[in-house]
Amino acid sequence: MKNEMVVLVNEQDQQIGLMEKIEAHEKGLLHRAFSVFILNDANELLLQKRALSKYHSPGLWTNTCCSHPKDNENIINAGNRRLKEEMGFQTELKPFLYFVYKAKFENGLTEHEFDHVLIGKYNDEPLINFAEVCDWKWVDLESLSLDIINNSENYTVWFKIIFKKYHNKIKLNESNS
Repeated sequence: MKNEMVVLVNEQDQQIGLMEKIEAHEKGLLHRAFSVFILNDANELLLQKRALSKYHSPGLWTNTCCSHPKDNENIINAGNRRLKEEMGFQTELKPFLYFVYKAKFENGLTEHEFDHVLIGKYNDEPLINFAEVCDWKWVDLESLSLDIINNSENYTVWFKIIFKKYHNKIKLNESNS
């Protein structure tokens, strides 16, 4: 994470500067991010379990991958870059929605992100990068919805927000693909 920069933005997602990733999280400043959701033909979502070495939310289940774009990097290109780095594959990604959230973590860091959600399709097994991901699984959306309700502590903050707000849209998008 050393010297990795994030793109600071305003509430309209207009770039207002750059800052070291850790400093932006220490100060809780709004920055650009993305979350990738990959579904297969069985309408299952590919989840990853964050590596235990992650600086926040280690060992929690979350969407297929997520990160921050580099300065002047297109969101779709950034999503595919990280999908390849974390899960070992690339696929066509499409913009799905965006939202802003802010969450404080036990380690004193704060995620304050303008999060672009990208959606894509894939039907094979990922080739995970163990520095980023310690496990993965395909989960049907209804089972996942119940598990998030019953075992909320097992999931990342941003994933619970996205899934709760947009579960029906995710289902509708998949059925129209």
